[in-house]
Amino acid sequence: MNLIYKLNSILIVILFLFLFRHNSNAQTVIVRAFPNLVFSNPVDIQNSADSTNRIFIVEQKGNIKVFNNNDNVTVADDFLNIENQVLYGGEQGLLGLAFHPNYKNNGYFYIDYTASSPRRTVISRFTVSSSNPNLADQNSEVVLLEIEQPYSNHNGGQIAFGPDGYLYVSFGDGGSGGDPDNNGQNLTTLLGSIIRIDVDNKEGSNEYAIPNDNLFKNNSNGYREEIFAYGLRNVWRFSFDNTEKLWAADVEQNKWEEINLIENGKNYGWRIMEGFHCFNPSTNCNQDGLELPIWEYDHSSEGGYSITGGFVYRGIKAPELFNKYVYADFVNGNVWTYDLNNSQTPNSFLTNFDGQISTFGVDENKELYIADYSSGKLYSFADENVNSMSSYEQPFIKLFQNYPNPFNPSTTISYQVGSSKDFGSKVRLDVFNLLGENIITLVNEYQKQGFYKVEFSNNDLLEKGISLTSGIYFYRLNINNFVETRKMALLN
Repeated sequence: MNLIYKLNSILIVILFLFLFRHNSNAQTVIVRAFPNLVFSNPVDIQNSADSTNRIFIVEQKGNIKVFNNNDNVTVADDFLNIENQVLYGGEQGLLGLAFHPNYKNNGYFYIDYTASSPRRTVISRFTVSSSNPNLADQNSEVVLLEIEQPYSNHNGGQIAFGPDGYLYVSFGDGGSGGDPDNNGQNLTTLLGSIIRIDVDNKEGSNEYAIPNDNLFKNNSNGYREEIFAYGLRNVWRFSFDNTEKLWAADVEQNKWEEINLIENGKNYGWRIMEGFHCFNPSTNCNQDGLELPIWEYDHSSEGGYSITGGFVYRGIKAPELFNKYVYADFVNGNVWTYDLNNSQTPNSFLTNFDGQISTFGVDENKELYIADYSSGKLYSFADENVNSMSSYEQPFIKLFQNYPNPFNPSTTISYQVGSSKDFGSKVRLDVFNLLGENIITLVNEYQKQGFYKVEFSNNDLLEKGISLTSGIYFYRLNINNFVETRKMALLN
């Protein structure tokens, strides 16, 4: 009987370990990044993918800043300033930046901005200075294309290279409200579309070529051959993930915001549809041939009012987010994740950010950042156990796995304290059950720098009238509010 009991207990522990390994994730938090830097109305975050580990910030008024990806950096240099060329205000301005896949060798980068007289979107190429990698050649502009903007809103603004090496650009529907010119369904204009062009070749008088597999190439109907997808209201931000999927967040009209997976030649429904719902006409609209979004949310405090598209997370600092699409709402600061691999509940609320998330961006390590449009500050995503304090404030700590594990009746918990403060650090070590209830506080005092061991014994608890059953328990180390937690298994 004792053998059977022990085997059953072992199976219980193994089951707990298995479940928690797969389902217990530390909470993700948003922490300040580059605390010494503040920008003016940031609208895009990019890296040059040239192994320099630099970050580039697009300021809407017409400036691009560059700085080293170091949290203690104090200065961001002017990479390109074209404020004298940019029509700035509202949804107009310098809106997007993309580096050529071969930027390390050719120095080409591309921008999307609004110009005046007439009001138009300009897509152009610049070249980095031959003598200074942190400075663009101001006189190197080559205009690829221009498209007139009938209204001041819905300028789109995202520009990015896909895994296929082609340049993708999003254009809004031309603005006003309700797409009065029905540009979303008009294939003779680039408005209301995402285009795809080959910037490494030229055709005719253009500074680019049309990829051979663009669906409308060589059509006889007068359709714009650059169009990759259409029926879009105002895709402010889109991104590619490692699986070559193109995620586009479309800012909608009165009631709904939507996320689309963009494919070649597809019609995403605007202005016939708003999200999954008829818009024009408001009922009984013809949905034949339309590609509906994968997700929508309504205009409410629980939802939001203006979607900001993000990225599928591929970094390591926030493991809870891995392989999930992270996006937000500009107006109320709600942040969500969308998991394509979860067919039951793909969308999950993550947190609420007290600011205006104008854009997401990733660095060369695939870590994810956001920009607060109003404050000009940058933030990143991290596991809640990662300390967000500056390095000169941060004590070094390390919590080791208990040994033995599983244990009965006792185990040893070791940890390391390192502090720049002469008087030491405030250290607290607690044990919790699965319900989050505190079982015992093992340490609660100031300790100097050093290596410490503490014994945790089930027998000691029995003497205090506390009886623990077989299962999973947590032990948590808190040093100056820097928290680290591990699991351990008791086998009675």
